[in-house]
Amino acid sequence: MSAEIRVFRCLDDNFGYLVHLPDAGVTIAVDAPDAGTIQSELDRAGWTLTHILVTHRHADHIQGIPALKAASGAEVIAARQAGEAVPDADRRVSGGERIEIGGIAFDVYDTPGHCADHISFHAPAIAALFCGDVIFRLGCGRVMESPPETMFASIRTLAALPGGTRVYGGHDYALSNARFAAAAEPGNPKVAAALAQAEADKAAGRLTAITTLDEEKATNPFLRAGEPALARAVNLEGASPEAVFTALREWKNGFR
Repeated sequence: MSAEIRVFRCLDDNFGYLVHLPDAGVTIAVDAPDAGTIQSELDRAGWTLTHILVTHRHADHIQGIPALKAASGAEVIAARQAGEAVPDADRRVSGGERIEIGGIAFDVYDTPGHCADHISFHAPAIAALFCGDVIFRLGCGRVMESPPETMFASIRTLAALPGGTRVYGGHDYALSNARFAAAAEPGNPKVAAALAQAEADKAAGRLTAITTLDEEKATNPFLRAGEPALARAVNLEGASPEAVFTALREWKNGFR
């Protein structure tokens, strides 16, 4: 089964994603930050929207749903635990379920931490992970509705997927994340290279390249909280990865 994934900017820093399965005549939007932008991308490609996968209920991920559904009749698939907070949901799913769309299987993972109802979608056949505001390039989402340990457990769950899996996060924060990663782990040459790339992308007006789990495990401080260098960076040598993650996330909250 072939698939084409289009990546584009929505709003100020959200990513928009369209997954097109030509053999099945299916086009899936992952989240709906802005209906107008998504519809423009659909029109440009000549695709018809058939499904919307929703990672979580925050407004910048769902506000485009009503207009897109009215225009296309697309099936909206959202977290069961989000209840009525996601508008126009047709189907509700939870972690541990597998759904099939156009011949492609998506495994659903409960990934709370940024949001209590957050879910992520992994499509093994196309090596793609759509993880909303859990993992970003060189970073992770803010911890908002759960203890930090819950967010770290969600990150670890996703990090255990195959290393070549491409990571499609919800926002382009790569430059600020890279600067933080470089401050937290200045001796990591892969982080230095990622910072240089993020600076070049910003200067050229390019969207940050999609990353892989292997790349994140080599550069992302929040996936590397078990490394001694990160523990030293927050003066917690010998502490648990959960404690190091918590300190890193608190540091990042105020990092400029």
